[in-house]
Amino acid sequence: VQLQASGGGLVQAGGSLRLSCAASGTIFNINTMGWYRQAPRRQRELVAVITSGGNTNYADSVKGRFTVSRDNAKNSVYLQMNSLKPEDTAVYYCKLANGFLGDYWGQGTLVTVSS
Repeated sequence: VQLQASGGGLVQAGGSLRLSCAASGTIFNINTMGWYRQAPRRQRELVAVITSGGNTNYADSVKGRFTVSRDNAKNSVYLQMNSLKPEDTAVYYCKLANGFLGDYWGQGTLVTVSS
């Protein structure tokens, strides 16, 4: 299984970015995909996840600003990030929880929000 993430970049505070992540390989129909992030000198943290059935979970810090979605036919997950803040600056990683095959991570994409 491989995950390829894209969409990071530099944006001013208040701006928007959209991250994409596509998974390939052996993927179970019932799975969870989502996004985590890791800022310098901090632990990796959950941002938002979505199940194959469409249930979502968000970190409190991004509720109302970020939206996670997915396209099951494309084994892809997306993160629409609006009203970005400097504290959102981090490397964002997509993750696939792939049943008994385990968890898989993408390579990470850097999001930098300038003040």
